[in-house]
Amino acid sequence: MQRIRIPDVARLIGVSDDTVRRWVDQGRLPADRGPGGRLLVDGADVARFVVARRRATDDGPAVSSARNRLEGIVTEVQRDGLVAVVEIQAGPFRVVSMMTREAADDLGLEPGVPATAVVKATNVVVERSPVGEAQ
Repeated sequence: MQRIRIPDVARLIGVSDDTVRRWVDQGRLPADRGPGGRLLVDGADVARFVVARRRATDDGPAVSSARNRLEGIVTEVQRDGLVAVVEIQAGPFRVVSMMTREAADDLGLEPGVPATAVVKATNVVVERSPVGEAQ
């Protein structure tokens, strides 16, 4: 069992510490006190909670095969000849995309424009995060 501290749960799923504490207080996410009195959540419980929450907000049939959607704001657009490099800040993530200049122009991409980075990758590297308590 991998037990994770509240701030780490919040960071991993992209919400505030207060939101996670509210879910715990409401009984939506089980937690217990670990050494030193800190609230800890079982990693498997976090995974189940995230899946249930995602299913509850499912908008119906998908219109795209890409499942990784990062909503953010365009922070930079560099146009050079036929190519444009677009940078989006999506929460804590910086996403950079290279596309045709025509595509960037057609989308009206400029700094300050809300945009969604849709990622469909054939190769994704997964690393183990150093959070939680070793059991």
